[in-house]
Order: sequence, then structure tokens, then C-alpha cells
Amino acid sequence: MYSRVLSRTSNYAVSLKNLDRFEEAKSVLRRMTPVARRVLGEGHELTLKMRWIYADALWLDTGATLDDAREAVMTLEETERIARRVFGGAHPTTVGLEQNLEYSRAALRARETRPTPSEPW
Repeated sequence: MYSRVLSRTSNYAVSLKNLDRFEEAKSVLRRMTPVARRVLGEGHELTLKMRWIYADALWLDTGATLDDAREAVMTLEETERIARRVFGGAHPTTVGLEQNLEYSRAALRARETRPTPSEPW
């Protein structure tokens, strides 16, 4: 029963993220990812995907702070390590996480080098 609820939650969060409703997606995942970890385990594919969606919602948000971008990178790094250990490097989840980790790192670098509003262009 829990896996069905968690799967539906994950699908709902993906829909919210795809609609650029990042705050709502993050809110749902902040509540439900700990449940997935407890019920399914840290290395379960659904748990990993929920963490992935959460990280994406962090860095894809145009209003994301530098701390949000850092949290996204750290979350994806940890999630990718777990996926690699559980599934191996060729598994589609691991490959997708690697790719999103690269994108999130690039977004973090861009935010780190962007001038602050008080700095002159």
C-alpha cells in the first residue's frame, strides 16, 4: 500500500515540477521522501527518484538561491553515489542522475559567478 501512495506522490511531484510549480513540489517531497526512506529504504529506486525530483525542483527554480543550488548539487551527488552502488553505472537511473548532476553543477557555477545586485556590471 505504501509503495502505491509513494509512487503516486512521486508522479504528482514530477507533474508539479514540470509545471514549474517548484515550491509545491519541494513541499510534497520534503514531507514524503523521509517516509519513502523509512518504508522502502535508502537504495530503493522510488526513494532515489524522489530525491532526484526534489534536487531538480531546487536548481531549476529561477528564484533559487545560491544555497538552494548547493543543496541540489549535494543531494544529487549523494543520490548518484547510492544509485551507482545499488544499480551500477550503466543503469538508466544512475545515468540520468549523472547527467542532472552535471547540469546542476553548471547552474551552481553560473549562480556563483553572477554579480550581485550591488556589484556594477
